[in-house]
Amino acid sequence: MHKTLLAAVALTAGLATSAFAEITVGVSWSNFQEERWKTDEAAIKGALEAAGNKYISADAQNSAAKQLTDVEALIAQGAQALIILSVDKDAIGPAVDQAAAEGIPVVGYDRLIEDNRAFYLTFDNKGVGKIIAETVKAAQPEGNYAIIKGDKGDPNAAFLLEGMMEVIGDDVAAGKIKIVGEAFSDGWKPDNAQKNMEQILTANNNAVDAVLCENDGMAGGAIAALSAQGLNVPIGGQDGDLAALNRVARGTQTVSVWKDSRQLGAAAANIATELADGTMLDMVNGAVQWSGGEKGVEMSAIFLAPTPITKDNLEVVIDAGQISKEQACEGAMADVAACQ
Repeated sequence: MHKTLLAAVALTAGLATSAFAEITVGVSWSNFQEERWKTDEAAIKGALEAAGNKYISADAQNSAAKQLTDVEALIAQGAQALIILSVDKDAIGPAVDQAAAEGIPVVGYDRLIEDNRAFYLTFDNKGVGKIIAETVKAAQPEGNYAIIKGDKGDPNAAFLLEGMMEVIGDDVAAGKIKIVGEAFSDGWKPDNAQKNMEQILTANNNAVDAVLCENDGMAGGAIAALSAQGLNVPIGGQDGDLAALNRVARGTQTVSVWKDSRQLGAAAANIATELADGTMLDMVNGAVQWSGGEKGVEMSAIFLAPTPITKDNLEVVIDAGQISKEQACEGAMADVAACQ
C-alpha cells in the first residue's frame, strides 16, 4: 500500500510538472517579405510568452531547401511543436516526416500542408477570393478583367482563384466579363505582379477595366503599373497591409480583405501548445474535418473569418488598432467617413 501511494504521488507530481513545464514552440517562416508576417510573429510570441512558453524561429528566405534544414535546426533546439508557414506545399513533406518520427506535432500555418499529420490553420481563403471578386464586381459589373495570382506553388493561390471564379464565372461564360490576362506572380512579390500587370496592359492596349489581385502587396505592384498608364480602375487585394488601407482611403484600391493576423497568430500558439500537451488533432478546440485540398486528404482544421475593408468601413481597422487614423487617412478622399 505504501509503495502504491508513493507511486501515485510520484505520478501526480510528474503530471503537475508536465502541465506547468515550459513548452518550446518552433516557427518556420517562409520569409519576412510581406509586411503582415511581422504582426503574425508578434501575436504568436505574445500568446506563447503569456502562457509561460518559449518561442524560437527561423526564416527560410523563400527557399524550400533552407526550410527543411531550418526545421531540423528547430527540432535540434528542442522544439516540442512546430508552426510552419511553408514555402512549397510538396517540398515540405520531409520536414513533416521528421517531426512525426520524433512525435512533434505540426501546425500548417496559413498555407496548406496537405498531410493528415498536420493541423491546418488559416482564414477562409476561398471566402477571401469571393469577397475580393464581389466587391470589385459591384464597382465594375462588366468589362475586361485581369487576375494577378500569387505563387504557383502555394495552394492559397488556387483557393483564392476558386472563390473569385464562383463570383464571376457565370458572367465570364455569358460574355459580360472577359478575362484578358491572368498570371501567377513568383513569391507573391509586388515587383513580379507589377511586371505581370504591365504585360497585360501592353497586350490589351491598356483596355483593362478591373483587376482581381490575390494580396495587397501585389495589388500595390499592379496599381503602380496602372498609374504609370494614367489608369485607376477597381482593384481588390487582401491582408490589411497599411499601405493598402491608405490606398482604400485614397480611392486607388477598392477593397483590402483584412485577415487579423493577431487573431491567427494567437490561435496558432494556442493550438501548438494544446498539441504539445498531447491533445489529438481532431480534439483541438474548434477543429473541423476538412478535405478540400488538391489531394482530398482529410485533415483537422480551423478556418477564421476575414473582414472586407472598403472606404465605407475603414473605421473597423482604425478602431481595432491595425492602423492609426493618421496613417489610414493621409490623402483620403472627401467621402471617407472614418477620416472626417
